[in-house]
Amino acid sequence: MANNMNSFTTLIKRLEAATSRLEDIASSAIPNGEAAPAGVSNGAQSPGPAAKLAGSTSTTPAPKPPVESAPPAIEAFDAMADTELKTWLELSSMLGEVIEGQSKAVQQAFAAQRQYIYIASKAKKPDDRTIMELLKDLQASMEKTDEFKQQNREAALKDPLTMVADGVGCLGWITISSGSSMKPHDHVKELFGGAQMYGNKVLKEYKDKPENKIFVEWVRAYYKLFDAQTEYAKKHHPGGVAWNATGIDAKEAAKQISSTGSSSSAVPPPPPMPAGGISQASGIPPPPPGMPPPPGSAPAPKKAAPDMNAVFDDLNRGSDVTKGLKKVDPNQMTHKNPSLRATAPVPTRSDSNGSLRGKSPAPGKKPKPESMRTKKPPRKELDGNRWIVENFESPTGMVEIDAELNHTILISRCKNTTVRINGKTNAMSIDNSSRTSIIVDSLVSSVDVIKCPNFAIQVLGTLPTILLDQVDGAIVYLSKESLNTEVFTSKCSSININVPTEDDFVENPVPEQMRSYVKDGKVVSEIVEHAG
Repeated sequence: MANNMNSFTTLIKRLEAATSRLEDIASSAIPNGEAAPAGVSNGAQSPGPAAKLAGSTSTTPAPKPPVESAPPAIEAFDAMADTELKTWLELSSMLGEVIEGQSKAVQQAFAAQRQYIYIASKAKKPDDRTIMELLKDLQASMEKTDEFKQQNREAALKDPLTMVADGVGCLGWITISSGSSMKPHDHVKELFGGAQMYGNKVLKEYKDKPENKIFVEWVRAYYKLFDAQTEYAKKHHPGGVAWNATGIDAKEAAKQISSTGSSSSAVPPPPPMPAGGISQASGIPPPPPGMPPPPGSAPAPKKAAPDMNAVFDDLNRGSDVTKGLKKVDPNQMTHKNPSLRATAPVPTRSDSNGSLRGKSPAPGKKPKPESMRTKKPPRKELDGNRWIVENFESPTGMVEIDAELNHTILISRCKNTTVRINGKTNAMSIDNSSRTSIIVDSLVSSVDVIKCPNFAIQVLGTLPTILLDQVDGAIVYLSKESLNTEVFTSKCSSININVPTEDDFVENPVPEQMRSYVKDGKVVSEIVEHAG
């Protein structure tokens, strides 16, 4: 009996040892943090509720990695879009459908510029062909902006649309490479001067009209937007857009940026990427084509001419022809009732709108002669990037202006005045100024002269273009550096261009007489030459 008990005890110990080994094997086969399968315990006790809960939560998917933050250059770009660009877009929406539509094209151009800069921060510099593909969206947006200017020729919209179309071209500074002699911010300043010339015309037209104050705010907001663009390029891209030398492929970077979705700034998301890789230039989708013209219908039949025989028959009736006329009551006769003379001599007819005879237009007001106009005080001030010089008449000294490269100069209603422009400036416009002389160092674009009799200008440096319109008597002195200057004249007389020589100037008159004749079915014009 004792032997049987010992054998039974030995068997139980062996079973316990085998069970312990099986538990060790099972626990080592289950990963850490997961619950053991049913029927397998990791000790003497079964797992409690807390262990089961821990096991169930461990099976949930791992959290997604945090979204990569944008580089500082993109954050600064978005800050500019949320302030200056957003303000200008809001003002554009108040000025009609045409300006609002053009502003949306500008918004797309800023979006394309942001996408290009973002791709450059993540990718290695690709070949030239890929770079042109990346710039297609920006180019399409610029072309769309220019289409609004070409398709809307109204006089009231000409200057505003031209300002916007010329200004958006400054966004092309992203194509300047690091080895270029011109810096991106200088490129923006120089090109935006042309847009400012048209913007200044808008400011001049609406500055004294409180009802059109929104136009003035809109132009100044556009100026601030590109001032911010200039500072952005100077701070974050002083030598041009830099590519990431250790980055990924440009096409892959474009896919990643397009898949991240839109940002919270005023810049809309870039166009979606096609399956082939680089997005095609889409810009703003063109408007749907209009309805086809209706098929030609037969013209309406003309009314038959009235029969004149009936008129002559009435005339032959003699005094009977006036029987149908209304008899005027004596109370309605003005010569018998003086009280009627105090009222309107001819009362308005109730059916005058249906009269066949239209209302004669009122004669236009003639402008007052210059001698009868109220003289305003002389003014010389810098308004933003524009110098305004006006109402000077025979000043005791020379009017001097210290101009900068991004400045434009407007001279108006001056008489017997000499203006000295120190430094290189962008553009200059002179109008309604008699006996005015201008001395300028250098200009980037042009001088526009309108209705300025006895005008004179001397160029000490370089000047690309001089535009003369309705000028009677002008003398232009060129320097040796400005011999490539082009002079355009329209309705002008007595224009002389003085070309420098070694010792003095040689005067060359601009032709005024033209001879035109028909040759081979075409009109040919040539300058009249006088022999003798």
